Amino acid sequence: MKLLSVNLGRPTAVPYTDQPEGVTGIDKRPADGPVRVAAPGAKGAGGSGLAGDAVCDTRHHGGEDQAVYAVAREDLDAWERELGRPLPNGTFGENLTTTGLDVSGTLIGERWRVGPELLLEATSGRIPCRTFQGHMGERQWMKRFMAKAAPGAYFRVVEPGEIRAGDPVRIVHRPGHEVTVTLQFKAVTIQRDLLPRLLAAGEALHPEALAQARKYVRQYGA
Repeated sequence: MKLLSVNLGRPTAVPYTDQPEGVTGIDKRPADGPVRVAAPGAKGAGGSGLAGDAVCDTRHHGGEDQAVYAVAREDLDAWERELGRPLPNGTFGENLTTTGLDVSGTLIGERWRVGPELLLEATSGRIPCRTFQGHMGERQWMKRFMAKAAPGAYFRVVEPGEIRAGDPVRIVHRPGHEVTVTLQFKAVTIQRDLLPRLLAAGEALHPEALAQARKYVRQYGA
């Protein structure tokens, strides 16, 4: 279990985003050297947890609970076969491209030690947006991405540190519930009757997803 690459994006003007200035950092490329990772601050003010990585639309991306985004190389390979084209590391806008890990099967609240210092905690799956659709240039991409339900995982930074390609990834804590990133993703997108099950993850869950689950239970019960 290790990092294949640590990917950074630069602000780029594109025609397919509703970001007020028309720019996005979704097109991420592998960094050549070490990258510092730290908690970026609250959503709406803080961006990426990775130094040198642009999060341009802080209304929807970045912040403490979406500081780092990881995708399994194995999932990119599966999409390559389906789409019939190469998908280099960073294509999905992920900061970390991993190998040997079921990223979407990660438990909410699961903690990863990446390299010798960095400690991350899983919070949620990635919800596809218009910018992701335009970046990929595939018909019905958002619908297809949601149907596959392998969204990759967002993490918060528990302990900052420096990372680089080739660093080992160790799972150092697995919580005692069964709420995976995939389950959370399905619950907030295509299968809302799953929302009550998210409550087992408690405060480790992304606050927005936790609020959705609590609201659903108030309205419809568990």
